[in-house]
Amino acid sequence: QVQLVESGGGLVQPGGSLRLSCIASGRIRSIYAMGWHRQAPGKQRELVARITSGGSANYLDSVKGRFTISTDNAKGTAYLQMNSLKPEDTAVYYCYADADLRTYWGQGTQVTVSS
Repeated sequence: QVQLVESGGGLVQPGGSLRLSCIASGRIRSIYAMGWHRQAPGKQRELVARITSGGSANYLDSVKGRFTISTDNAKGTAYLQMNSLKPEDTAVYYCYADADLRTYWGQGTQVTVSS
């Protein structure tokens, strides 16, 4: 059984920063990519950032230059550093991993940007 456990969400003021972490555990032979989606109330889930095992990253246009995704492949961990946060970044953030021909999801962590 593969599990993804997220942490690091919370309440932050506009312009602030948060760092999300996602740890993959269980019987995993190979992780091809990890990333983050988010879903705000009343909106569709959208891909925020993705990084391959080779280090190639891509981002949602609205977060480029503010968010940075990184991984520690040895630890099966992904990070999302979020700077210059805006109220429109408020959402539940879900970690995912493409591993062993499947996609696994975390339980989600709430990020709220508000003054």
